[in-house]
Amino acid sequence: MASASAFGAMAIVLLVVLSTSPAVYSLRPSLGVCHASGYLPGRSGNCVKSNDPDCCVDGKRYPQYRCSPPVTSSTPATLTLNSFEKGKDGGGPSECDNSYHSDDEMVVALSTGWFSNMARCGHRIKITANGNSVYAKVVDECDSVHGCDDDHNFEAPCANNIVDASPAVWNALGLDQSTGEQDITWSDGDE
Repeated sequence: MASASAFGAMAIVLLVVLSTSPAVYSLRPSLGVCHASGYLPGRSGNCVKSNDPDCCVDGKRYPQYRCSPPVTSSTPATLTLNSFEKGKDGGGPSECDNSYHSDDEMVVALSTGWFSNMARCGHRIKITANGNSVYAKVVDECDSVHGCDDDHNFEAPCANNIVDASPAVWNALGLDQSTGEQDITWSDGDE
């Protein structure tokens, strides 16, 4: 009997240790907690700087996220500016359709957790800033895990709360593109 009690106590201790581990937190986005799941060592390269990107620096450590905060009817996020055109700062073609998109198209890329293994590809999301709202189509992932390579324009991994939008989205919202970032809210579109 004593060995069963000792085993039970050890199992409880193990569960407590595992449940407080940052790696486990990164796998539980439904709790509203999303911690870095690791760090990517920076590697600089030919970073196209058309929209003031966060170009990688050799040796700098960049946080990686496999999760994003939970999506609600008004999810707080950071809107960033990105060109989805060939040869611009977006890197390769969009992941959803393996195509490039004009800066005049209302398109976005979402952080890895929100992109949800392509589950939101082709779906429209509603973006709200300063009292204005627009709909944009999800065409790509703003990779929160990988970066600092040619496929990612030698940019750092995205944060876990990014809606990376084309210039058309910024213009439709009446935002100043020179700021490069804007606090917004977004939700899954119902239009």
